[in-house]
Amino acid sequence: MSDVLAQALLRALAESAEPVSVPRLGKRLGLGASVVMRTLTLMGDAVLGGQAGPAWVQLRCEDGRWLASLTQAGRHHLAASSHA
Repeated sequence: MSDVLAQALLRALAESAEPVSVPRLGKRLGLGASVVMRTLTLMGDAVLGGQAGPAWVQLRCEDGRWLASLTQAGRHHLAASSHA
């Protein structure tokens, strides 16, 4: 996962109090929804390859639309990384 892309996604999610659709995030960052979805999945709590993600984002499918939101852990990570 690209740290630059991950930070850009976290910042974009932090700007919204409501969950944001994956295609909207992609459009905002000039990326395909599949790239955004892969990166968000790695930043979620899914277990991939036997290792759980950091749980910085929550993904859910609502009425056929994938929505992403920043978790409290994601807010803490974003705050810590902006002070580094």
